[in-house]
Formats: sequence, C-alpha cells, structure tokens
Amino acid sequence: MIRSIITHPGGAHKDEFLACSVLLAEQPVAIERREPSDIDLDDREMAVVDVGHRHEPELNNFDHHQFDRDAEPSCSLSLVLEHMGLYEDARTFCPWLEVAEWFDCRGPNDTAQWLGVDRETVGKLNSPLDITILLAFAKSAQHLPGEPIWELMKMIGEELLQYIRNLRSRIKEVAKVAKVWEINDEKDCLKVMFVPRQQNQIEEVSGAMGWHIKELGLEEDVVAMVYPDSRGEGYGMKRFNDCSEMDFSKIANDPKVRFAHTRGFIAKVEPMEIDELKQLLFKAFSVIN
Repeated sequence: MIRSIITHPGGAHKDEFLACSVLLAEQPVAIERREPSDIDLDDREMAVVDVGHRHEPELNNFDHHQFDRDAEPSCSLSLVLEHMGLYEDARTFCPWLEVAEWFDCRGPNDTAQWLGVDRETVGKLNSPLDITILLAFAKSAQHLPGEPIWELMKMIGEELLQYIRNLRSRIKEVAKVAKVWEINDEKDCLKVMFVPRQQNQIEEVSGAMGWHIKELGLEEDVVAMVYPDSRGEGYGMKRFNDCSEMDFSKIANDPKVRFAHTRGFIAKVEPMEIDELKQLLFKAFSVIN
C-alpha cells in the first residue's frame, strides 16, 4: 500500500505521467510533483517515480536515470509495469511502449534514426492531446482525487491495465479451443485458424486470435481466421495480416454469405458445417491463382 506518489517537478513527460497513471489505477492516492527526500526514498509507502536516482521496487522507487547511458532503453513506466509483472505483455501488446523508452533515454534524434525516419517526421506525431494533457499535469505541484487531471490519469491507468490483463486472458482462452486448419487441394494448401462457437463466447475473439497466431510463430503461414460472429449465429472470416491472397469479395454472391466487404478483407456467413466453411475459404483463395 502507498499513501502518496512523488514525481519530479518542472516539465512533464509521457513516461512518468503514464507510470503515475498505472499506480493510481491500483492505489488512488495524491500525486506530489517535487524532489524526494531521503526519508521519502526509504519509505515504502511513498512511491517515487522518475526521480531520486534509485530503482528499488521493494521500496516503490522507480527511477532509471542512474542507469548506464548505453543500457537498454527503459523508462519509469517500464519499471512500474515490471514490478506489476506486466512488462513483457505490455511490450508485446503495446508497440508504442518501446518507442516511449527510446524517446526518454535516447532523445528524438536517436529515436528517429532507430525508427528509420527523419527527425521532422517524429515531430509530426505529436498532437494537441499529448501537449495539453502533459501541460496540465506540469502546471500543478499536486494532483488530488476529484480533480480533472487526476481522474483522467486514473482512467488512463485503469484502461491500460485492463487492456493488458484482458488480452492475455483472451489469448489463453483462444489457445484452449483454437485449431489450425490445413486445407489442401491439388495445387494449394491454406492454413487458417478456426475458433468454434461455444456457450461462453470469447470477447473480441479475432484480436486475440491474431496474437495467438504470432505466439505460435505462424504469422507467415496463416492466411485467414474464422471465428464466431459476435452479431449473429454464423461466423466471421477475416484476412490475417491483410493477406492479399484472400479475397472474400469473390464469395459475395454465395447464398450463405450474409456480407462480404467490397475490399475483400472480411466476410460474415450463415451457420454452416466445417466442410462448407473450408469450401468457401478455398473459393476466396483459389479464384485468384
């Protein structure tokens, strides 16, 4: 348990803002923007974030500025997520986290070079949302429950933690029931991931299926996904990684196809047997070969 969060005064940055937000989601306490004392740093009930030159999770001290300049990029948000046991999933599910680490440790020039873009392109990624929220956070030496910026931070922290935890849970549920079909004819072999209908349907199943495919190392092999339609009793069909070989617009006139997008990346079909689903998949694939 913590009774307060301390982070540095002056200009605010994305990493300590989000680190404090994540802490607020678990411990809704006041935030103080000031330099910590040695007493604060030795008090496990005071979370000290992005300041203090000490990384001691057991004392709730989360600073990275004392790390060697050539160390792997990190930031205060990374340290807090690591302490919560969520860092590896966060790095996997939140591609922006690695970019935030680079920005905070290496600055915009090195980050732009690492991303393979010019410095001006990096600057174009900022928006009024980033600027306004961070300025609002920086303007006050204290943020208390009930105040707009504190409530916004708590909401952001809750959403981030819920996203990471729920996605991992959904991937585990998919892993229990998913099957990888290998559909063959004389010249082609398709790999498609399939999740059957069940009594308790998995929320946002197609997103979790995509991550499961990647964790299986099949992202170069699987061309499509088939899963229970959340809006009806049939199935949804979707390209995986926007595989151009799958064109569901080619099956739009089939009587059991309720909808097929004109761009060919998704379709919705009536309830049908597995063999019928496989036949539709082959029609969507083979007609362009």
